Amino acid sequence: MRQSLHYIVLLFLCLNIMSSYGLIVKGKDVGTPIPTAETFKDSLEWADYYFNIHRFKEAVPLYQKNLDVTDKGEKIHVLKKLALSQAALDEPEESIGYIYDYFKIDFQPTFLLHEDFDGIRKEPGFVKLSGTVLPKFAVWSVFYFFVSLIGFYITFILLINKKIDKQARILIALFVFIHSLFILNICVNQTNYVFEFPHTYLMSTWSSFLYGPLLFLYFERVSKSTDLGKRDFWHFLPTLALSVYLIFTVYGFSGPEKVIQMLQRLEDGLNPGDSTKLLLLVILKTISLGVYAYFVHLLLNKHISGLSEKTRIWQKNIYLIHVSYVVVYMVYGASISAGVKSGVLFHAPIFLMSTMVLYVGYAANVQPDVFSGLYSYTIRLFPKYVKSGLTDSLSLELKKNLKDLFQNEKLYRNNDINLDMVAEKLNTTRHNASQLINEHFNMSFREFVNSYRIQEAKELLEEENELNIIDVAYEVGYNNKVSFNKAFKKDTQLTPSEYLLHIKQG
Repeated sequence: MRQSLHYIVLLFLCLNIMSSYGLIVKGKDVGTPIPTAETFKDSLEWADYYFNIHRFKEAVPLYQKNLDVTDKGEKIHVLKKLALSQAALDEPEESIGYIYDYFKIDFQPTFLLHEDFDGIRKEPGFVKLSGTVLPKFAVWSVFYFFVSLIGFYITFILLINKKIDKQARILIALFVFIHSLFILNICVNQTNYVFEFPHTYLMSTWSSFLYGPLLFLYFERVSKSTDLGKRDFWHFLPTLALSVYLIFTVYGFSGPEKVIQMLQRLEDGLNPGDSTKLLLLVILKTISLGVYAYFVHLLLNKHISGLSEKTRIWQKNIYLIHVSYVVVYMVYGASISAGVKSGVLFHAPIFLMSTMVLYVGYAANVQPDVFSGLYSYTIRLFPKYVKSGLTDSLSLELKKNLKDLFQNEKLYRNNDINLDMVAEKLNTTRHNASQLINEHFNMSFREFVNSYRIQEAKELLEEENELNIIDVAYEVGYNNKVSFNKAFKKDTQLTPSEYLLHIKQG
């Protein structure tokens, strides 16, 4: 009897041990699944079992044993569970490491929003990772986005504007386009959408050495009024070499491969949106910008005298903005070389690029004739007068008579003045009168009339008399205050009232 009892106790212990190791099934599943005999060798299911009952210390080593699984789905499953388990065990570095490994296989940044990461969410490594891959918006990024859209629109407008010399408009349009593309690239990087659209990675880097050559060739075209030749294509060789390099190192890769490149940079503590050769590119771009800025300076000083006043002002402003960008970029390059990263130095050159885009856009809409420079006068304007009977001697005589009509007789005071009236006074044709003003004064007829009217208006305002502004407008030939104010401000950058106040304060 006692021996039978021993056998019963021994059998009970064996059954209990078998049950604990999953060799028998106790009954139907209730709640969390329990591994059975069929899963005894399948440690992944045991790992899931331990994970589901929050026994993470037991789950981690089992998941680690399954890291070498070949099935992509299982690999993703293991890495996600490891990341969550390590987070639950308050091991942020290990958890973040597994997150990187998971992202390199299946980039789903919303995984970072999982509630099980709440315990490590404020850890520096986790903050950096989530702040870099999760989409976000800021004031600067919104501003850059709209500037880039405006830039692409300006590029299109310049390309279809047949009033601008063909070569000049292609060069300046490309100049605006690469600025706009770079600004959009910055916007995509700052909003972290470079991970959502990996083919935008370094999408503007190919044009790093193109800013200087395009501006130089544009000024050469409009200042010297000569066609660009084959020798000018040597300026594009650095861009060609850089583009070939980028095709083999970045552009030729698939989207997931580009994501892995960016994640590796981020894991190494670098900016994921930058090139692996950032410092070298910054140095070479700085040299390119500096050299071509000097070339443009020489070109402008040599040929700018033959341009109209408003064209000279426009070109000087373009050059000033560009040189400001070059100087700021040099400072930015120096800070990068020294390992110093500053938000101000980062945004300053981009802001100047935005200023360039917006200023060119303003000119394209308000005074598109300035884009052709000297070429607009030697090629576009003069040919339409080739068949006229205006000889050099007659042209000079009519010029003298025209100045007499406006300076002495003050013909511009007539509020109904027109080109036919001037032609009749000069005893010549309307065609000749138009040619005379365009060739000798580089102005349209209306600009020529306004120049005399505004000059006298300024003299009247400077005198101490009882004339008010509307009286001055009528006196010099305007028949309403609105037209007078508009012409006056265009000439002086001030309204008549502001100009009068300026005189009194002076």
